[in-house]
Amino acid sequence: MEIGATMDRIDKEILKIIQSDGRLSTAELSEKVGLSPSPCARRLKRLEEEGYIESYQARLNKTKIGIGMSFFVDVRLNNHQASSVEDFERDISNIEEAINVHIVSGAYDYLVEVVSKDLAGFEAFTRKLHRLSSVKDFHTHLAVRQVKGSAALPIYL
Repeated sequence: MEIGATMDRIDKEILKIIQSDGRLSTAELSEKVGLSPSPCARRLKRLEEEGYIESYQARLNKTKIGIGMSFFVDVRLNNHQASSVEDFERDISNIEEAINVHIVSGAYDYLVEVVSKDLAGFEAFTRKLHRLSSVKDFHTHLAVRQVKGSAALPIYL
């Protein structure tokens, strides 16, 4: 089936609602979208099975769990051979502080979002990065304050 082919207004509304509150019961969700619980549960199950819903997660308060700093790191690789790319992507995926990693266009190859307890924690991260043989150089941006931190995605279907 084509992606989005079975997506209607109610499916889109379900996706919007569960992004802001994934702990709603089926009864609560069905009330919000105007369906009875059984059809709502079937739709939710179908959205999960079709891959629209990848997982359910709790969003934690960074300060309360000891994260005091966020950084964005531009990373440039030594070369773009498949082995270097694979090595970097495997290695960076195993570094806990690197919470988001994107391939980007421009002067650098990757943009890495990093969190740490403090400046010493960030220094420890940079030492890990320096040890990766695939990394040519990197540039760091300290996040001074988060202006928007929405986990909700717009639905374009």
